[in-house]
Amino acid sequence: MARVKRGVTQHARHKRILALAKGFHSGRSRLHKTANEAVLHSLDYQYRDRRNKKRQFHRLWIIRINAASRANGLSYSRFMAGLNAAGVAINRKMLAEMAVSDSAAFTNLVALARDSQVSAVATA
Repeated sequence: MARVKRGVTQHARHKRILALAKGFHSGRSRLHKTANEAVLHSLDYQYRDRRNKKRQFHRLWIIRINAASRANGLSYSRFMAGLNAAGVAINRKMLAEMAVSDSAAFTNLVALARDSQVSAVATA
């Protein structure tokens, strides 16, 4: 059986890792062993943070909606319950955008939520 020399394969593998480590500081971008460790960690962090980003934005939207609805005299939970009772299907991202950019429309939604909540209590 012929002898297997791994120079080409190993060089390509090292090059791929060092290319992924481009922009890292010091030996983390130049030395294969430390670069490999840094790249593996960075890939883990990327995977984790793609999911955390969604959570963070959801939290931000809720905070913005709560602040705007409280400015109009209604808590977040009562506002959302009122919207559900009124049959308004707007997601939190759009509600937060309305709260920031179009406060008049958001005030109308708060009034709608308040009225639908009052009517739901009166019928029960």
